[in-house]
Amino acid sequence: LASLLYVSRAVGPQTTAITSSVLTTARALNAAHDIADVLFQGQGMYLQLLDGERMSSRLYARILADKRHCDAEILFLDEVASRRFRKWSMAHSVLSDLDAMVQMNHPEFDPY
Repeated sequence: LASLLYVSRAVGPQTTAITSSVLTTARALNAAHDIADVLFQGQGMYLQLLDGERMSSRLYARILADKRHCDAEILFLDEVASRRFRKWSMAHSVLSDLDAMVQMNHPEFDPY
């Protein structure tokens, strides 16, 4: 069992239509490959954590090929003892500009 965390920059605006497209595609692929994940988006960035048995370079290559984002950087990739997300194939959360954690401005966190 493996876990992959990466961050990337949105190529354009993070619209509802783009988000819906990402979620629809990911939910179908995740269900077919026994992968669970959560996608956070906001401030022009995506942060995605995936858990699954079949984490592979092919999966990450597919992620990199998606033209809706760029500058993807792996923050964490390792074997894990158990799944974090047993109940879903794809969760989603929007990080609002008004969110208290976003407003705290953590200069020490710069994935790039």
